Amino acid sequence: MTRFVIEREIPNAAELTEEQLVDIATTSNAAVASLGVPYNWVTSYVAGDKIYCVHEADDAEAIFEHARRGGFPANKVTAVAHEFGPQWEQR
Repeated sequence: MTRFVIEREIPNAAELTEEQLVDIATTSNAAVASLGVPYNWVTSYVAGDKIYCVHEADDAEAIFEHARRGGFPANKVTAVAHEFGPQWEQR
């Protein structure tokens, strides 16, 4: 599967309550279960007026279908080319 970063524009996203985030997670999990294809929601980050999600799927079409079924915006979907972190420091 390919890892994707999804940018969702949601006004006042940073003001969503824990209960609202739980509702979004429940809806997202139901959408994932309904897809019938390999799909994994890794994590999401709320920042300002956006939610950034990391999902894994075979292709971007599955990402857009998840968004459609969940009623979420998917304003920008980008396949991750590489992952790296502090452990990559040259020794």
